[in-house]
Amino acid sequence: MFKRVAVVGVGFMGGSFALACREAIGCEVFGIDINPQALEKGKQLGVIQEGSTDLKSISLFEPDLVMLATPVRTFVPIAEVIKDHISKECVVSDLGSVKGRLVYRLEEILGERFVGGHPIAGTEKAGVENSLKDLFRGKRFILTPTEKTHRETKEKIKDLWTKIGSLVEEMDPYVHDFVFGVVSHLPHAVAFALMDAVERLSKEIDLFRYPGGGFRDFTRIAGSDPVMWRDIFLENSQEVVKAIEVFMSSLQRLREAIRGGKEEELTEYLRKASAKRRSLEIS
Repeated sequence: MFKRVAVVGVGFMGGSFALACREAIGCEVFGIDINPQALEKGKQLGVIQEGSTDLKSISLFEPDLVMLATPVRTFVPIAEVIKDHISKECVVSDLGSVKGRLVYRLEEILGERFVGGHPIAGTEKAGVENSLKDLFRGKRFILTPTEKTHRETKEKIKDLWTKIGSLVEEMDPYVHDFVFGVVSHLPHAVAFALMDAVERLSKEIDLFRYPGGGFRDFTRIAGSDPVMWRDIFLENSQEVVKAIEVFMSSLQRLREAIRGGKEEELTEYLRKASAKRRSLEIS
């Protein structure tokens, strides 16, 4: 099992992984981040033991695992830098919410050292100070191997996440992007868009003074890190745009049923959606 772990990106996700990893396997954790305050806070909180703002300094720590926990569009330039500063035996993985072509590009740069992964866990909070050591316990972790993935590398990452307490399963990188483009990226897009719509409707009266519980619950994820979600939307743009288009057609069906006073059609539309949502509580 890994003894020396380097986490690139000492924020909420990277910090939570560092805490979970240290508790699960008793490893040392070195942090790299462009923000020196994040590194200092991470050390003060015991999330990491040492840190640096210089990617190349990763060689000084001699890690046997590097975990990428930065916005997904930074992965490729980071990989280009670290490839010559880590050993050939060092495993590289990630916490990114987008896979697809990104996995194949990282394989081109890092070779068999890389295996993609995505923990299905998180909150709208950001910052290493919000790190949670139990964030991943009982949650799914998706491994996205390809035909080039080294079997031993994959098994090492699988074993690590199993020890952390996650439920590990495998998925093709492009299938992953379709699935999570719909069930994760689309809901975030809708929440951001709803906040924008309410702001535009607030010209005569400040509607944000009257948020009900439903509005707060629905828009909670719109408080997420804008840079992280910008990168997710752009990196998975094809699947996100397709999902938004289907959602817009569903919204148009609802609009037309309301506009036309179609009582039976509206009732059936709402009934089907309500029944499907309630079924999620059972499964």
